[in-house]
Amino acid sequence: MIMRDVFIYDAVRTPRGRGKPGKGALSGVHPQELFAQTLGRLADKTGMDREAVDDVVVGCVTQVKEQGACIARNAILAADWPQSVTGTTVNRFCGSGLQAINFAAMGVASGMQECAIGGGVESMSRVPLGADEAMLDGLNTELRKKIAMVPQGISADLIATLEGFSREDIDGFALASQHRAARAVEEGRFSKSLFPVKNAAGEVVLDKDEHPRPDTTAESLAGLDPAFAKLGATPMGPNGETIDQLALRAYPQAGEVRHVHSAASSSGIVDGAAVVLLGSKEYGERAGLAPRARLRATATAGSEPVIMLTAPTPASKKALSMAGMEARDVDLWEINEAFAAVPLQTIRNLGIDPERVNVNGGAIALGHPLGATGAMLLGTALDELERANKATALTTLCIGGGMGIATVIERV
Repeated sequence: MIMRDVFIYDAVRTPRGRGKPGKGALSGVHPQELFAQTLGRLADKTGMDREAVDDVVVGCVTQVKEQGACIARNAILAADWPQSVTGTTVNRFCGSGLQAINFAAMGVASGMQECAIGGGVESMSRVPLGADEAMLDGLNTELRKKIAMVPQGISADLIATLEGFSREDIDGFALASQHRAARAVEEGRFSKSLFPVKNAAGEVVLDKDEHPRPDTTAESLAGLDPAFAKLGATPMGPNGETIDQLALRAYPQAGEVRHVHSAASSSGIVDGAAVVLLGSKEYGERAGLAPRARLRATATAGSEPVIMLTAPTPASKKALSMAGMEARDVDLWEINEAFAAVPLQTIRNLGIDPERVNVNGGAIALGHPLGATGAMLLGTALDELERANKATALTTLCIGGGMGIATVIERV
């Protein structure tokens, strides 16, 4: 139970840039600088006293090379913030950005801190997925004997197979994500939190999300090859079993893995950063800041690690129970579109009205900058609550290794 109220005072984010080395607009910006600019924008927007920040918690998944060495602390220094401000970096895979916010909120809720920042950063063009060479199991052969964790695309196709989602279902969800994102961009729904990123020379390199494809059609989606069929046929088991066979060893009832996800119904690889300013009521009064929302509840949950991506359901149920709410009480849902099957399954499991889910598109259209996505989604939910004059939102993400995370917020 939350010991005292935690308020959200503001949220900002960068645009999402294509995560392609030398081609994405943000690929020339060091990830420390990307997060530093995000901190700077938050300070400028709010007029906050930087020295009043008790801690900065940053989600980042691939913590090697340019994203190693505690990117949180280095970004604080790169932003020219006071040296008294501390930072720490966390990794809960795709849930890292939301976990960073939740950890920051816990510090405030406990009374140990008055003001904390949670957020995330990932430069997938400069530090690509898999750069840590650890795979999901950390290259532990003993663990691998117990649990053969397969690549997430296989898990997504396995979910679709077990749930009976067709290629048309998957493509239909992906098309809706593109259309909703295009409408959001056209209507300026992201403008409240979005700020332009600059290079070292002070020139704007990106001022809008770079990944969406508003001209996507059902026909273009249908013409794409399944993204994970070849991967599923790749030998990986100790006895030469293919990856699909390893998945079916855990789920024989599936019979086969039907590969229905394409690149266009999976989340986009992008660069980006986001932050959320949290504090107590007293902090806001001293700083002259009006709260925009109150954090009602946070939760994590584990699930079976081969299928891996099913825990948004139990995490959401747990958070809703802590908040004294039911799924029907939530006005807006942000369910990370790691793969189309994930939100489709969560919608079915919880009986959610699809019109309340990802109303401004999601990671399929906008992209998924791993460590930053959770913070971006919460900021998007906050802005949309205000725009649409709604009260409550729940943000949830599936996580590698069979975990989920959820956070409930309420406008004030």
